[in-house]
Amino acid sequence: MSRSASARANRRGEPPPSPEPLPSPAVDSHTHLDIALDSDRRPDDAAVDAEIAAAVAVGVPRLVQVGVDVPSSRWSAELAARHPNVLAAVAVHPNEAGAGAADDAALAEIDRLAALPRVRAVGETGLDRFRTGPDGWAAQEASFRAHVQIAKERGVALVIHDRDAHEEILRVLDDEGAPEHTVLHCFSGDATFARACVERGHVLSFAGTLTFGNAGYLREAAALAPVDQLLVETDSPFLTPMPFRGRPNASRLVPLTVRTLAEVTGVDLPELCAALTATAERVFGPW
Repeated sequence: MSRSASARANRRGEPPPSPEPLPSPAVDSHTHLDIALDSDRRPDDAAVDAEIAAAVAVGVPRLVQVGVDVPSSRWSAELAARHPNVLAAVAVHPNEAGAGAADDAALAEIDRLAALPRVRAVGETGLDRFRTGPDGWAAQEASFRAHVQIAKERGVALVIHDRDAHEEILRVLDDEGAPEHTVLHCFSGDATFARACVERGHVLSFAGTLTFGNAGYLREAAALAPVDQLLVETDSPFLTPMPFRGRPNASRLVPLTVRTLAEVTGVDLPELCAALTATAERVFGPW
């Protein structure tokens, strides 16, 4: 599915209302403001600023804007450079890589962007065995390995997209040597996979899927992770938390996932917010 088609599929219905603000600030560790606001061209700066302000109003003052190809990675870096609430991650998404987009020129541009001061992660990169068929797997893995090396050489975090590829992700990370800060974006594994990631020092980032009724395995995984190896995210405009599943997601909905994570972990909400912020600052650096 193309970026524009994906965005349209996640714009059904009215945007949900903002939830009750958090008692302490938290962080949206993974959002796609460009896809959420305008899939076909550069979003209007005023619309972007309003979206960020809405997140700030509910206690989410820090965002990580994530690129999925060269144009969106450039835009992400530009937004982070102009907006103090935003840091950027840059990469060629594994599905794009599986289609041949992670050529030498694209990887060189990702490497250049990763050196910019407000770009603090390489991602989202990784493996996707769901949308990319076997013909694209070799290209996907080559791209993933190249992104791992860029993150290590630039001294920034690695943000991983993992869909139906848990063991393959760990194999590549073990082969290449994972960067100091490695985040499993939109964690989708069970407790066994979570334990393997935690033992390696990786951080598990949970999206709105944590709130879904059929996601008991995710809640079990989140419960076993140390609080200092947890992040929350929206993956906006995708994966909107309950009770608004299927409607457009936004960073201002992070409190819904944070409150579910507090219930799952048994950590008091203010303490959890402080821990999530501390982990985000350890992984991505100061905003």
